[in-house]
Amino acid sequence: MIRVEMLSTGDEVLHGQIVDTNAAWLADILFQQGLPMTSRTTVGDSLASLIATLQARSHEADVLIVNGGLGPTSDDLSALAAARACGVELAMQQDWLEQMEAWFASRGRVMAASNRKQAEIPANAELIDNPVGTACGFALQLNRCWMFFTPGVPSEFKVMVEQQIIPRLKAKFSPPEPPICLRLTTFGRGESDIAAELEPLALPEGVVMGYRSSMPIIEIKLTGPASQRVAMEQVWQQVRLLLAECTLFEGTEGLPALLARELEQRGEQLAVSEQYTAGLLYWQLAAASVPLRGADILPARQETLEQQMTRTRDLAAQQQAALALSVGSLDQEEISIALHTPDASFGQRVKFSTGRHNLETRQKVVAMMAMNMLRRWLHGSEVSTGYGWIDVVETVRQ
Repeated sequence: MIRVEMLSTGDEVLHGQIVDTNAAWLADILFQQGLPMTSRTTVGDSLASLIATLQARSHEADVLIVNGGLGPTSDDLSALAAARACGVELAMQQDWLEQMEAWFASRGRVMAASNRKQAEIPANAELIDNPVGTACGFALQLNRCWMFFTPGVPSEFKVMVEQQIIPRLKAKFSPPEPPICLRLTTFGRGESDIAAELEPLALPEGVVMGYRSSMPIIEIKLTGPASQRVAMEQVWQQVRLLLAECTLFEGTEGLPALLARELEQRGEQLAVSEQYTAGLLYWQLAAASVPLRGADILPARQETLEQQMTRTRDLAAQQQAALALSVGSLDQEEISIALHTPDASFGQRVKFSTGRHNLETRQKVVAMMAMNMLRRWLHGSEVSTGYGWIDVVETVRQ
């Protein structure tokens, strides 16, 4: 099997000052291409550590994708470290330098002298184009390893991987058919509860059942070789049946995107009113292009569930929307959610366990509850349902 590794660079990554989203993205896209990442290393802004790591990985990895350290500042050391590791000098790429100068001139700016280093790569390296930034990438061979050096800016990194690196890897290694990964996202049941139900399932050889918990959802993944496609589909049917009641969606679409697609298909619009979630629900829906008619962000107020349901129905009428969702305020660890539809109005009041989760987590949970009520109505299911770890105190239909 081809050993593909990643080296993330920079003190800000090493010390957790930023989240390395590039690593997660790269692992996913490599997996999709049949070139799963074997391991990942992080090194700070230390020239000696970078050189030592490059030399060490060059004896182990077939491919190493190095991310970061190609900027214009003194702590951007990847090109110099690569040259030292190979025992060569840095060489100025005159064409790239002129391209950089033209890029700045087109924006009415003079390129700073510090940017010149972004056109210097090891003398034994091949320049790799960066169509959306000033730092060129490069590739070189060190011992057994083919190394690719990329900028840390996500937009530049992703374009370079997709347009330059993956085509080179596929041409050289002819990877096998990508593994199959079946995904299903649940809401309302704990990870241990779900695992206890799924663990007895007999899995085909080479197939793995995985769980990813990210409050308030749990993703189930069935991963295996393409040769096991038929057997995996049979197992997946059992997973679907066992988790039908708590399943939000399959694949990677996301619940807001699912709602957007289904409301567009129905030609219906949604109005939203929020208190406790303070605009989070609206933001999640709007970001997925859900057809929204209007939204209210209100201060906390005391009202009964029936009063909230009446207010939600009135909101739909005022906004001339077929559907309306509302989130009430928190009162003695209880909160109400209401949904108005052309069929009826639905409401539920739930109670949190005292002090179990922080404000941000609770807001995410409540926003998910509201969206799930709408999803269940769209799919013809009972709108109010149990949540396992949250008590449903009251449900009303009018």
